[in-house]
Amino acid sequence: MNAILIAVATVAGIGILAGLLLAILSKVMAVPVDETAQAIEEILPGANCGSCGFSGCSGYAAALSSGKTTETGLCNPGGSEVSAKIAELMGLAAADVTPMTAVVLCNGTEDVAERKMVYEGVASCKMAAQLFGGEKSCIYGCLGLGDCVSRCPYHAIKLCGGVAVVDYELCRACGMCVATCPKKLIELIPKNKVSAAVLCKNRDKGVLTMKECKVGCIGCMKCVKTCEYGAVTVESNVAHVDPDKCAACGKCADSCPKHVIEMLQFKA
Repeated sequence: MNAILIAVATVAGIGILAGLLLAILSKVMAVPVDETAQAIEEILPGANCGSCGFSGCSGYAAALSSGKTTETGLCNPGGSEVSAKIAELMGLAAADVTPMTAVVLCNGTEDVAERKMVYEGVASCKMAAQLFGGEKSCIYGCLGLGDCVSRCPYHAIKLCGGVAVVDYELCRACGMCVATCPKKLIELIPKNKVSAAVLCKNRDKGVLTMKECKVGCIGCMKCVKTCEYGAVTVESNVAHVDPDKCAACGKCADSCPKHVIEMLQFKA
């Protein structure tokens, strides 16, 4: 009986000493809490997308708190509202953040894009792209396997006819889909005005493009000649619209023989 009591007492003593030691070490080795950074992080949307240029929301909050940056408008998902709250907390100038949205520059749905093979591998655009560029004859087009869909934290992307489509109202311009797309088909454009967009990235010559997709850009230059504002350029056989220069006149869209250019209009 005495042996049992001695064993219990020994174990209890060891437990108490270990507890005291851990309590002391927790005080000695405690990392100081940056309350300002914590307050800023609570304001941020928590997407941890990195669009601000830092390692997620905590990284941006720490940079603001330490004075590494004084720019309050780097958070695209948060927009001007978050910028104003951070500015009020930090005593800094608030920035007017231009609302942006992601746009998938491909309209090569299953009914217009030719296939060179049937892909039956892992349902991943990144994986499919490594197999001869994917199953589409156009190696530049959307593979429609949904890497961007699963990556979007705001559920703003869905697949329609084998092509990713963005819901502009839900999109917060975090840019995670932009970084995810292996074909580099997704771009961020301002959604505070009507803008033209070329929904194609095919860089092949026109004759080959027409064999690959019925709605592919053939680089005919008609849109360039029509645009009075210098907003449209053709490089590597494909047109591209600069949204900052675009006046939304719609002449480029009207002149396109392949109807590749669309006028994107967003709700206020």
